[in-house]
Amino acid sequence: MHSALTKQLDADLLSHHGLSLSSYEVLLHLHDSPGGCARMSDIASSVLLSRSGLTRLVDRLERAGLVRREGVEGDARGSNAVITPAGKRAFAAARRTHLAGVRERFLEPLSGTDRRTLARLCARILPGSV
Repeated sequence: MHSALTKQLDADLLSHHGLSLSSYEVLLHLHDSPGGCARMSDIASSVLLSRSGLTRLVDRLERAGLVRREGVEGDARGSNAVITPAGKRAFAAARRTHLAGVRERFLEPLSGTDRRTLARLCARILPGSV
């Protein structure tokens, strides 16, 4: 189910915004980070990508003007990714599409009782997740 939903949500974002779900997740992480900035290592730990995969993805986002990189003060090897104004606009548009897809494919098929049951089960499996 996770794989099928992920593929559908990825296809929605690609067709409407030219962004992969992984790109959206990076922009989401940056959007929610203080100052729209996060260390690459922190982003890598929050998305399902290897460090090298994240580096390639951020390279693409940078070429598209959605993020920029900057050095980390006091750490010559570290780097931050920063969401740009264009990245903020792209994220806002993609977020509407993504949330609509989640509602349509994951929430709307469930009754209110089903949703409450699912919330209880998620809380049992991963406490604090709901």
